[in-house]
Amino acid sequence: MAKESIFRKIINFIFAKLFKINDSAQKIALGVGLGVFSGLFPGTGPAAALFLAFVFRANRAAALLGSILTNTWLSVVTFILAVKIGSIVLSRHWQEVYQKAQGLIRGFCWGSFLKLSLLDVVLPVVTGYLIIGLFLGAVSYLVSFLIIKKSIYKN
Repeated sequence: MAKESIFRKIINFIFAKLFKINDSAQKIALGVGLGVFSGLFPGTGPAAALFLAFVFRANRAAALLGSILTNTWLSVVTFILAVKIGSIVLSRHWQEVYQKAQGLIRGFCWGSFLKLSLLDVVLPVVTGYLIIGLFLGAVSYLVSFLIIKKSIYKN
């Protein structure tokens, strides 16, 4: 029961922060979409979200919130999916890319990173994250926009 009320308070806080922003629904939703997009990439998160929000003139608070909601935990979950999608797009065998990436992560050192071909691991993984990020960013934009519009007309 206590966990449910904490979860409900967090959701209410997020919605209150999104809906009390004095900006257009498009700019808020774009901020959320950019935040989700940048939050998926390991190591980028909030800084990239704020930069993208500045470049695209989106709402920075919404971008930061979207980034924080997806930062790290979702990028770890989507790692294998990113490897698979990037490998398919670049005509690579995803198992080989995954094994090389795992080897690189487990025993990371700059020497082994520099010996590894950029095309072997980094490019498929980044390509996969870009595709997933664009998809989830667009979905986040649409869902946020619809929720904000519905909330505005409801009041």
